[in-house]
Amino acid sequence: MAGEHPLLSTEIVNRGVTPTGPDAGSPTFSVRVRRRLPDFLQSVNLKYVKLGYHYLISHGVYVVLLPLLVVVFGAEVGNLGREDLWRRVWEEGTDYDLATLVAFFSASVFILCVYFMSRPRSVYLLDFACYKPSDDLKVSNAEFIEQARKSGKFDEASLEFQSRILKSSGIGDETYLPKAVMAPGNCATMKEGRAEASEVLFGALDELFEKCRIRPKDVGVLVVNCSLFNPTPSLSAMIVNHYKMRGNILSFNLGGMGCSAGVIALDLARDMLQANPNNYAVVVSTEAVTFNWYTGRNRSMLIPNCFFRMGCSAVLLSNRRRDFFRAKYRLDHIVRTHKGGDERSFRSVYQEEDEQRLKGLAISRDLMEVGGHALKANITTLGPLVLPVSEQLLFFATLAWSHLFGNNNNTKSKTKTPNKPYIPDYKRAFEHFCVHAASKSVLDELQKNLELTDANVEPSRAALHRFGNTSSSSIWYELAYLEAKGSVRAGDRVWQLAFGSGFKCNSAVWRAMRRVKRPAAGPWVDCVDRYPAQL
Repeated sequence: MAGEHPLLSTEIVNRGVTPTGPDAGSPTFSVRVRRRLPDFLQSVNLKYVKLGYHYLISHGVYVVLLPLLVVVFGAEVGNLGREDLWRRVWEEGTDYDLATLVAFFSASVFILCVYFMSRPRSVYLLDFACYKPSDDLKVSNAEFIEQARKSGKFDEASLEFQSRILKSSGIGDETYLPKAVMAPGNCATMKEGRAEASEVLFGALDELFEKCRIRPKDVGVLVVNCSLFNPTPSLSAMIVNHYKMRGNILSFNLGGMGCSAGVIALDLARDMLQANPNNYAVVVSTEAVTFNWYTGRNRSMLIPNCFFRMGCSAVLLSNRRRDFFRAKYRLDHIVRTHKGGDERSFRSVYQEEDEQRLKGLAISRDLMEVGGHALKANITTLGPLVLPVSEQLLFFATLAWSHLFGNNNNTKSKTKTPNKPYIPDYKRAFEHFCVHAASKSVLDELQKNLELTDANVEPSRAALHRFGNTSSSSIWYELAYLEAKGSVRAGDRVWQLAFGSGFKCNSAVWRAMRRVKRPAAGPWVDCVDRYPAQL
């Protein structure tokens, strides 16, 4: 237990005035002990640092060979003046010097050709759309509890627990829920699941095709991810059928991959575009709330009811070079981390039945801890790819000092704390942050550990407050918020960070190709001016 003490935090909760009993009329308090996100920036796993640099130098052989040729050629002619060099090459007709010159330029051209031919084709984001449900699906926190009570699906203890969760969730009073979840009877049916999926999927895709002015038949790659609702035929087949897409489309349906599946779908789409040049790819991310609504009494399974809301995003990618001039962003990096080999990580978010054989999504108390370890591994791998050289030099200098002299100091004096490595400033690597809006407590811990400002996490808090946790599509609602604020300028770097069951943590890094104008339509048009005042 002593080893777990740093991972625990305490909170004094006011329980109000005791109504009955010997202590009637007296205020009562309780101490709540929570697991918090581990301080993952205070320790560094070298294997993830090495992995990051492995990604960085995957094409480094070409960068090394060309300067080497320049050095060799420079040593050959460095001692000759211009007139001597001209005379030796042309007037004296020295075959050896002319052959050296020709060999140098031939080798240089060959290396440059091999580099550009083997270099991955750039992937551009032309535009994206986030679905905004109709106003009749809005539900405030008070209405949520009242409708849940009227539905007859929950006892008073479960309703009280959900009410307490909502008060500290960071979710506002304008999120969206399907009507079926509060209707009497079983809502977790294939019919209701398909109805919700059709509404959000087609709503987002209709907007995307209209904004980008492309036909569905022009799309060569389609990747759809929905973690918990996976019917047959698949959701990707539903889209192909609805839009009558072409018969040779490369269609993929990802299921059971949690809230980080949006970045996984991006990675798959990027790979497909590398293998299929001059093509469009559409990535659709969503989650079906209706099909996974839990009506039992298990508190760990009631938590998802409080956070997850309706939402969907659709993204259009292209690898066509002529789209360079109309693209909004270019995809620079994707880094994926999977901690499923650890049993606690694997079971931290787990779909199962409760004692009454009711299906639900169980959230483990270890979630914050295992999530912190996945985040640590991911950002350590990402660092060498995105951090400026000055930050990396400071990081390695302090890391080397700690390894060379830290242990010696600690053996002499047991009271001294270990030398901590220099923590890179990720704010110098990115102008904008889109962190998965899981909950207020998760965002608080991430802001503290990554030393982010309130402005850095504003898009995540705003998306959580306005739309709730929309699972894998939340990072796109956050990017839409930045665009609605007019914050994205040419050259800006955007970090999308998502995490979910498995346990997985994934990052996508985008670079803005141009200044992004405020959109005339979108999920934030009628409410963006109210933020961040409401947070």
